[in-house]
Amino acid sequence: MNGALKAAWALTALVAIAGIVLWVLTGKVVFAVFLVLAVLTAIGAWMTGRSLPTETSLPKENNPS
Repeated sequence: MNGALKAAWALTALVAIAGIVLWVLTGKVVFAVFLVLAVLTAIGAWMTGRSLPTETSLPKENNPS
């Protein structure tokens, strides 16, 4: 996991926690938007954090070596 991916997960946690805390403290439902943003950020972090198959994991017929 590289630094950018760690930062994305940290941002996800920060936004989710801020949304929950602000929603509870103020009672305003508008802070649910923070939770939606946290979910979208988490999806982006998960999608970009998936690794591609390595060259050695390819089947023999597709591996030129």
